[in-house]
Amino acid sequence: MNNTAANKKTIAVVGDYGAERPTHKATQRALEHAVQPPLRFEWLATETAEQMSDAELVSYAGLLIAPGSPYRSMDGALKAIRVARERDVPLLGTCGGFQHVAVEFVRDVLGIERADHEESNPNAREFAVVRLPVSLADHEYEVFFHPGSRTEAIYGASAAVEPFFCGFGLNPRYQSAIEERGLAISGTSTVGAARVLELPEHPFFIATLYVPQARYKPDDPHPLVTAFVAAAGGLV
Repeated sequence: MNNTAANKKTIAVVGDYGAERPTHKATQRALEHAVQPPLRFEWLATETAEQMSDAELVSYAGLLIAPGSPYRSMDGALKAIRVARERDVPLLGTCGGFQHVAVEFVRDVLGIERADHEESNPNAREFAVVRLPVSLADHEYEVFFHPGSRTEAIYGASAAVEPFFCGFGLNPRYQSAIEERGLAISGTSTVGAARVLELPEHPFFIATLYVPQARYKPDDPHPLVTAFVAAAGGLV
């Protein structure tokens, strides 16, 4: 379907691009500055991702699971996440990307196939992602990083104030279970709710409930964005 040789130098932004969406504008601007030749980036619609083979998805230099859910194809987003997790493709998931990283892990690693996303399927019997007691949308909050985590090392700090755009997050019932199976909660709120997920043994697999690219400025690049691009470019 795609030119896999070209994909090796391409970051795929998995999401259904909307020019009017603030988080998509921010993602586009951040990557336009952060991604330098020979690396490039392109948006990959979730419906297209669903139709691609694992071999085609694994050929990308990196996968950024974009904000802006619900996606047109939840299965396409989950497929891209699974491939990145299983095949060591650098991944950064933000906002909806964080939420779907949680869904994929609960379904495919914990084996709870019925686990769903409350926004996408409010009538489901089991939720990996639930509506938050208070929406975080359009606010900035402090996030605290777990000592010794990759996220803390990337920031070079124990905490940061970040912009949020969402009203859904990881079901607290699954926090212990996912950590027991290797998906670390490396960033939390003031009350210990999950805000950053990472796979410590993966080359680069980090998901944030906030949108770091919304805080990216050419004169003040966001460390998570630059670290992801470096991983995709084989520089770390």
